[in-house]
Amino acid sequence: MILGTPRALWLGAGLALLGLAGLWLPWGLEAMLVGDLALVAAVWVDGLLAPRSGPSPRHLVAVRDAPPAFSVGRQGEVTYRWRNGAPRAARLRLREVRPDLLGGAQPPRWIRVAARGETREVVAVTPVRRGRETQGGFVVDSVGPLGLGLRRERFALPWAAAVYPPLVTVRLQASVARAQRRREQGLTPLRRLGEGRLFESLRDWVPGDDLRHIDWKATGRRGKVITRQFEAERRQHVLLVLDLGRLLTAEIAGVARLEYVVRAALELAYTAVQHDDNVGVMAFADGVQHFVAPQRGRLALKRVLDVLARVEPRLVEPDYPGAFRYLAARNRKRALTVLFTDVIDRFASDALVANVASLRPRHLPLAVTLQNPELNHIAALRPAAAHDAFRKAAAEELLRAREEALGRMRRAGVLVLDVPPERAAEAVVAKYLDLKRRGRL
Repeated sequence: MILGTPRALWLGAGLALLGLAGLWLPWGLEAMLVGDLALVAAVWVDGLLAPRSGPSPRHLVAVRDAPPAFSVGRQGEVTYRWRNGAPRAARLRLREVRPDLLGGAQPPRWIRVAARGETREVVAVTPVRRGRETQGGFVVDSVGPLGLGLRRERFALPWAAAVYPPLVTVRLQASVARAQRRREQGLTPLRRLGEGRLFESLRDWVPGDDLRHIDWKATGRRGKVITRQFEAERRQHVLLVLDLGRLLTAEIAGVARLEYVVRAALELAYTAVQHDDNVGVMAFADGVQHFVAPQRGRLALKRVLDVLARVEPRLVEPDYPGAFRYLAARNRKRALTVLFTDVIDRFASDALVANVASLRPRHLPLAVTLQNPELNHIAALRPAAAHDAFRKAAAEELLRAREEALGRMRRAGVLVLDVPPERAAEAVVAKYLDLKRRGRL
């Protein structure tokens, strides 16, 4: 598309004055018409001479160098290299369209690329939310050599944008874990004898020992029945289960409840990897959306990160029976199963309580629920008017019903961690470390 520049508009305004002069000069109107035709022709030709984008070596080409991933709230740098294969310098007005999670449409900016040259520009990018998107491109206005016409073109330059949850606190947690490991160096490790599969020693068989553990070779050599003794495995499984149903669609002080859940899950995953545990993740709403089996090391953390970057809550009733059947079929080894969810009252949470309790005794279930600070504040207020008293009574009733549901979950043998949203990450990591220290996993 060929358009006029502001310079062409000013020239057109000057020619319009000739038309006004036609009131006094007989040739004024004709001069204006001739001038307008010449200006339109000049704008058209100038726009055609402007460098254009395309695959040809004589055209404009843009190359983007971007980080493989971004983190919410942390500014990153993206480098663009503009190559001009035309014999004329290019003056470009760029309007970049990024994926919505990277800010969407951007303000226009100007660059100049020398004839048969290259210009490099560094642009700051600050992600606004988690996710993955691929769209993107530019609207490019290339100004002609006379500065009268420009060629407007749209071309796609898709992103492979991945935005992960904030990683600052995770790195802090990693430094704390390293410091703790340094403090523990030199201490005698506590060995727990149990039903693991790490061979520890041989001993005399006593009534009640599992016959499958008899070592027949040692029995033959010693002339008495010898059994193997095993040490419980140190590497456990940690499975993060995210309930993406309607209860996590609400916001707390303008921040989605799911964002607190994602941060807590990420910090727990990082801490578990630091302690050499296997980590996996499952996310579900009215069906299972993501599942990553527990794995070890940085690859496991990368896969968990990929899932946490994409999860979004949905206004649907979660399918607890279907989700836990899927979990039982896919993960048969004992695991600390951390369910991030919420409860309202005893009756609305019947399905949740029943299905979480079904994880025992094979797994160790831990339910992490987020308190509502606004509801707690209303329940603690001293009412100054009648409507305040009604609000306080309603808040107290909701909190009482919620506590009944959590109490029922505890009586069913489920560990419950009910914490304020801003303390969720810290509390769930502390609980994991406590369980690991006491050998509950």
